[in-house]
Amino acid sequence: MTSNPIKLGIVGVGKIVRDQHLPAVAKDGDYRLVAAASRHGKVDGIPNYPTIEAMIAAEPDLEAVSLCMPPQFRYDAARTALEAKKHVFLEKPPGATVSEVEHLKALAEKNGVSLFASWHSRYAPAVEAARAFLASVKLTSAAINWKEDVRRWHPNQEWIWEPGGFGVFDPGINALSIATHI
Repeated sequence: MTSNPIKLGIVGVGKIVRDQHLPAVAKDGDYRLVAAASRHGKVDGIPNYPTIEAMIAAEPDLEAVSLCMPPQFRYDAARTALEAKKHVFLEKPPGATVSEVEHLKALAEKNGVSLFASWHSRYAPAVEAARAFLASVKLTSAAINWKEDVRRWHPNQEWIWEPGGFGVFDPGINALSIATHI
């Protein structure tokens, strides 16, 4: 725990934020959640704003943002935060295109802030064991059979089915993340 925790804002308050981000931030003394911005969700006990722009304008001491909204909105929000000189954490996938991510990377470097993309599935307990095993054998072919019930793991998240929402590739990208790591 640090005596000067990073003042964090979360953008996009949905299932993943409630299940993963809020508990993780609450347990880690290096961060202090000071605000949230979301079209639909709210976090009790902190100021809530309808947009990232409103949050940044009202919270001048905000140091970093965690962007947990649907992917089709993430690039604009990341650009807004980086231009305001805030550190940015991107949920997966970090962008719709490589050029989007490269632009964000250049913007972060220009403004002296960090840009980090999460590929959380790589940290599942079995991944390193699989990686070690695969390093010890000659692999001649590979196939991924990824089964994730979107309606079970992403209930009421209709953005998945909206244009630009990446459809089932948003949860399915976890398989790609693991495959490229191992």
